[in-house]
Amino acid sequence: MRPPRSRGAGPEVFRAYILRCSDGSYYAGHTDDLELRLAQHQSGELGGYTHERRPVDLVWSAEFPTRIEALEAESTIKGWSRAKKEALIRGDWAAIERLARRRGSFERGGSFETPQTSSSAPQDERNSIPASVRPEEGTKPQAEHPSRRTEQPVIVLVRPQLGENIGKAARAMLNFGLTEMRLVAPRDGWPNPSAGPAASGADIILEQAKVYDTTAEAVADCAHVYATTVRKRGVTKPVVTPEGAAAEMVRAEGRSAVLFGREASGLETSDVALARTIITAPINPEFGSLNLAQAVMLVVYELSKHADLTMPTVEELLPPAPQDELEGLIGHLEKLLQPRRYFWPESRAEATRRTLRGVLTRPGWNHLEVRTLRGVLSALERPEGERHREDDEQ
Repeated sequence: MRPPRSRGAGPEVFRAYILRCSDGSYYAGHTDDLELRLAQHQSGELGGYTHERRPVDLVWSAEFPTRIEALEAESTIKGWSRAKKEALIRGDWAAIERLARRRGSFERGGSFETPQTSSSAPQDERNSIPASVRPEEGTKPQAEHPSRRTEQPVIVLVRPQLGENIGKAARAMLNFGLTEMRLVAPRDGWPNPSAGPAASGADIILEQAKVYDTTAEAVADCAHVYATTVRKRGVTKPVVTPEGAAAEMVRAEGRSAVLFGREASGLETSDVALARTIITAPINPEFGSLNLAQAVMLVVYELSKHADLTMPTVEELLPPAPQDELEGLIGHLEKLLQPRRYFWPESRAEATRRTLRGVLTRPGWNHLEVRTLRGVLSALERPEGERHREDDEQ
């Protein structure tokens, strides 16, 4: 790995990085001073995910000219599977592409370019990062025009009381792909040492959180402001669910912000007055009490439905067994039940058979499951003495 540049030696450089923790897990982050950040992780100064998983080793890093690009790289990598992270660490782009195709699409809706052959060490970031966030060789990355993209909504916590709740809100945000948090006059000041452990690894959001004196200042650059509250507080505004608000935000031009009030009493009337729309979740009218992080999660989850996040691996299910195999199972069971007078009285026998067939047909068992059930029936069919002889022979 190349040593980090001195701040006085040239333009500021930002790095995305991956650490291998003592339990074998991986942690992705970004920083403008890799040497200092690594020392903080090693000493436990940062708290959060790596604090209880020391020692940690730096296994990959990459340089970027702006913090936004480094953050985008970190967010992309955090959404990757373990196998994909390890392929990136090895510089194995063939494996990365193969794993991406297995999920059906590439992360962030883009594609991965196989890096050009280079004699550089594996830590050379120009050949180690997805094309969607990797600058082209010899060119300066250009900012995307605002009309061609929708900026992430901003989560604004208004006068939050507990550092733990700020950390938990950050954890919810990063789980669902949002990264910008703004704080309005936090009661215990900022930074708050209780936030880091509660964030469980979402340190980047806490590190980049901006603090404002008033709610109006926090949303000054946002064209669409939503207030989360179950009480209208005398203010007449459109009311939408979290799902409806998310659909509006992803279509809207300009920045959106969502306001969340303090834990004890929520948003004040003056805060709600700044919003154009109120978000209210349908909840139990007899008990309308969500904590701050839960409220944040309701909204960011709905927003995540419109983002390209990594989905859990879905197991492919085998198709139902052919009808003849199912008929064999039904016939086998009827054969065992007949001498035990299961279909008695005779006048009800046909109806009982139809009911039994319905019970056996409804699950849609695959051929392996049908064979397993046939094996069970065969075992029950054998005389007791024969079963004991087989056990003795084994």
